Amino acid sequence: MNRIGPALPPLSSLKAFEAAARLESFTAAAEELGLTQAAVSKQVRLLERDLGKALFERRNRAVFLTEEGRRFGRIVSAALGDMAAEAARLRGTAASGELVLLCQLCEAFYWLMPRLSRFHEAHPDIELRVVSSLKPLTEAGEAYDVAIQTSGRASGSARLAFTASDGIFPVCSPRLVAAAPLPLNPEDLAAYPLLSHRVVPQDWLDWDGWFAAIGSGIRPGARTRDFDSFPLVLQAAVAGQGIALGWRRTVEGMVAEGKLVRPCRETVERPAEISVFRGTRTAMRAQTQSLLDWLAAELAD
Repeated sequence: MNRIGPALPPLSSLKAFEAAARLESFTAAAEELGLTQAAVSKQVRLLERDLGKALFERRNRAVFLTEEGRRFGRIVSAALGDMAAEAARLRGTAASGELVLLCQLCEAFYWLMPRLSRFHEAHPDIELRVVSSLKPLTEAGEAYDVAIQTSGRASGSARLAFTASDGIFPVCSPRLVAAAPLPLNPEDLAAYPLLSHRVVPQDWLDWDGWFAAIGSGIRPGARTRDFDSFPLVLQAAVAGQGIALGWRRTVEGMVAEGKLVRPCRETVERPAEISVFRGTRTAMRAQTQSLLDWLAAELAD
């Protein structure tokens, strides 16, 4: 066996770097590890000095992974995950044989759940636990095998498996536009309340971006009504409170049931709107690959 010790970076810095890369935050990494933010920053700088590469960009009191940092973070996260899994096996405390699928709440409720029976029929031997979340991947509260989220959201050093397309278009209750001649022109939408999911940072498309993407000069301004979660936006649309932006894969069921309609024809197509990530747990590689293959097939359209 080759002696690899001298080629390794300072091992004491790897745990701090892995947490900082996964969370894309020195402060969050410090809280997770029970250290100070300064201690995490020092460990990362030691690692960067050893490697001769910047792993993070520091801008305006925030940190962002460089391309080298993202790639190295995936490798370190996978290696530490393997060691943790093997240590658990040796201690006799290995996790149960279930797969964990982490999914954004809206996609979990409106897109995944109606299809999940097909996965169970195709793979009756795989125990799958779905964990839904409103938070980005960098704030995941537990380990996962596969994760799904909107591509613009923070993902830290998570390993991207593949992306999928989606289309974004206005939707509303049929009652709201019952007296209007459909389809409406995009400019006509400004006469209605526009329902918006406002977050900081604004990591998915909102009305300003949608109008710009279709080449319209409309500025929604004071006509928007803001909500702190996308499920609330959709429920407000169903209740007739205004017009929302709908992602095709999320709202297609409600459109088919007549709960929502498309008041205009315009759609913004985004070829890589959904990202599917592979987790760091490696004890069930074959089952994880089966889940990834099934998701790829379901998202292939």
